[in-house]
Amino acid sequence: MLDSLRVGVVGVGHMGSYHVAALSELLEVNLVAVCDLVPSRARELADRYGAEAFSDPVDLIGRVDAVAIAVPTLQHFEVSRIFLENHIHVLVEKPICTTMEDARKLFDMATKNNLVLHIGHVERFNGAVQELGNIVDAPTLIECRRLGPFSPRVREDGVVLDLMIHDLDIVLRLVDEEIDLLSATGASVLSDRDDVANVQICFANGCLANLTASRMTQNKIRTLSVSQPDAFITLDYADQELRIHRQAMSEHQLTREELKYREQFQVERVFVHKGNPLKLELRHFLQSVQLLNVVSDPEKELRSLEVALRVVEMLKSTMPSTH
Repeated sequence: MLDSLRVGVVGVGHMGSYHVAALSELLEVNLVAVCDLVPSRARELADRYGAEAFSDPVDLIGRVDAVAIAVPTLQHFEVSRIFLENHIHVLVEKPICTTMEDARKLFDMATKNNLVLHIGHVERFNGAVQELGNIVDAPTLIECRRLGPFSPRVREDGVVLDLMIHDLDIVLRLVDEEIDLLSATGASVLSDRDDVANVQICFANGCLANLTASRMTQNKIRTLSVSQPDAFITLDYADQELRIHRQAMSEHQLTREELKYREQFQVERVFVHKGNPLKLELRHFLQSVQLLNVVSDPEKELRSLEVALRVVEMLKSTMPSTH
């Protein structure tokens, strides 16, 4: 039973506080520890949810069986290592690390100690995304837009590692093919990192993907569309809405001339179970811990990070700064 697992959250700023709240709503979960470098922040959440407060991750060793880590990205490797070396299962927010070398080291530790290491790709647990995998079978063009306003709290990550990596993860799961061509353009506008980026991917099977991410757009947009021979599929992450546009059968009474100028389409709205993606992700992680479903192919899990880091390197050499 999940209630036998002692769970802690390390780093309870913006994202970490969501983890604490989501875990508290999983009634079968035993949330025992909240850790943050700011003691008052840890204490406030610990008191609210009946857990103990700590300011040093090391103090959780022996008190927890699994942790969710939501510290700043640059600290992911060191904090995750503390727990993996002490036989504690880890869910760490994306991006898992800032280098492939460090990410592979963490998976090596997890494999060696037979531990679950889960990367927090929360969009995988979006109800619309889960249905999408059942519909897409021959994509020819995928277009992603993930736009929103700037947030100073993620200044250390550029828009590719902060936002676009979500869409890279979904696209690479939809198209399990080698990448033939990767190109990227972007700009630094409000920080010294990439704030706007556009990426084009050409896969070995001919499928094209175009991804745009921005953190200087005042309207929040989270959309994905897929063109395939029999359908045009649109997905809205925020509303968890999924629609399929198909060409309808031609009306028999139309003449050949009329058919030239009249196209008919039908739109199907797919039923989506709209759960809380973060809560579903945490439950999946803890069930994996309970069943010891460890990651069998770390390289596949790290594919979106590998592509994201390639894009970041491309942008460093070409990106104009406008601030």
